[in-house]
Amino acid sequence: MDVPDVAEPAPDVPRIPGSAGALIFDVAGRLLILKPTYKKGWTIPGGQIECNGESPWEACRRETREECGLHLAGGRLVCVDYLRPKANRGGGVRFLFDCGTFTDRQLSDIRLDRHEIADHRFVAPADAAALLSGPVGRRVAAALGAREFLYLEEGRPVPGVSGR
Repeated sequence: MDVPDVAEPAPDVPRIPGSAGALIFDVAGRLLILKPTYKKGWTIPGGQIECNGESPWEACRRETREECGLHLAGGRLVCVDYLRPKANRGGGVRFLFDCGTFTDRQLSDIRLDRHEIADHRFVAPADAAALLSGPVGRRVAAALGAREFLYLEEGRPVPGVSGR
């Protein structure tokens, strides 16, 4: 993927970091989760959006391919989650894509980037939130049970804001 060079924004233009993640299921309906080497807990495939003009969907596809070797053909944006900056976290906007069910054949292509990912497993959706950390767990739990697009803050629904 060639992303054009993009000029640095003016210093007074706000910058909000972004990342994108993928919900990937096996034929039994279990969710793929990854154990990163660089932080505690489990997460889903995905990562930071590059500041060179990469889109959230491009980042989701690239990060999933880099972390676990899977190629995403399609996805449905199910959630946007805003995280306020904290002392130990930069905050930003998180995009979550439902990338559907992969066959056993497709999942046999999983190849972990051992510098970033120590392990992977498939878990029942009901068990995922307990293994996934903080806002990621809340975001995934909300998205798994949703019938409409979600806007969240800190992984929680915002009163008065609808996805319709």
